[in-house]
Amino acid sequence: MPLIQTRRRFVTTLSLAGATSLICAPPVMGVERALETTTVRIVNDGSICIAPLFAAEELLRAEGFTDVRYPKIAAGAQVDEGLARGAADFSVFVPFEHMPALDVGAPITVLAGVHVGCFELFAHQGIHKITDLKGKTVGLHASPISLLTLMAAQVGLDPVRDIEWVTSTDPNIRPLEQFADGKIDAFLGFPPEPQELRARRAGHAILNTATDRPWSQYFCCMLASNRDYVRKHPVATKRVLRAVLKGADLCATEPARVAQRIVDGGFTPRTTTPVPR
Repeated sequence: MPLIQTRRRFVTTLSLAGATSLICAPPVMGVERALETTTVRIVNDGSICIAPLFAAEELLRAEGFTDVRYPKIAAGAQVDEGLARGAADFSVFVPFEHMPALDVGAPITVLAGVHVGCFELFAHQGIHKITDLKGKTVGLHASPISLLTLMAAQVGLDPVRDIEWVTSTDPNIRPLEQFADGKIDAFLGFPPEPQELRARRAGHAILNTATDRPWSQYFCCMLASNRDYVRKHPVATKRVLRAVLKGADLCATEPARVAQRIVDGGFTPRTTTPVPR
């Protein structure tokens, strides 16, 4: 019977993954089967979150993949749409964006967590915690609104009634600039936005999902795949996962090397306004 991944199964898998990491089982040695395919297509959505995928290219070739491609797909819901229609085989995306696709039965499978948080919430003076956002204006550009609505709901705020949202759906509105100019109260930033705000001495960070609980206890990005690829190519799927997790380790242990790899390979993240010098 085919495995259909639902929201409930997805959340259950996250819980089991944490428990499994505590079990010290002896390694099972054996000869791996040959790859079913030597081609793999990994989404390039222009975000820095996929650095582990770029870092994994040499590792993928060492695993036997001779044709490694990076089709460009816009960030957001289009990532899972691209996976579902077979425009790519793998992507890294935030779990709360995978859930809507799973809810409607999209043919994708979430395989594993890759790394923790990328997001930082900045605010002006007088705002020191999430509950202080009640009645305030909050801006976002590259960050998903679903993350901050979860943060607000987690501390008892009504994300619709208690917060006025300022997004970049209107090209004439630039929330980061509005925050830097003091026109809105808070801003949820995604790299390189937090780095830019610090360089401009705009506001202060009140939450960092990489270090602050409970958000630091959850994966920020997870590796997902087209379901047909997983079914037809289980050995290839295993080797892609292994290479990507090693790539994530490289990002943590050798960031300068990975950064140079991204630049040399032409993989450049989307950017915001250049930091004034």
